Amino acid sequence: MLSVSTLKKIGLFAGGVLFGTAGVKVLASKDAKKVYTNCTAAALRAKDCVMKTATTMQENAEDILAEAQQINEKRAAEEAAKVQEDAAAEDAGADTIKEENA
Repeated sequence: MLSVSTLKKIGLFAGGVLFGTAGVKVLASKDAKKVYTNCTAAALRAKDCVMKTATTMQENAEDILAEAQQINEKRAAEEAAKVQEDAAAEDAGADTIKEENA
């Protein structure tokens, strides 16, 4: 005679086969295909939205980088002009001291 544990195992196997067969039928049905299609369409719409956002962020980052480079170039030019002014002032001061000593 079959033991209780053997009957449970047979019952679980039979249930799994029935569930698997029914699952394949459900997954291959027209309604399931509609769901897959709608989910795929939603994923594509989400991808487009993400790509638009990423493009906008990239453009903004490029603008920020360009403006920062302009600011640094302007600051470097101002510092160079200041150094030249300081050098000119030192040269003028040195010339005045030479004239006073002469």
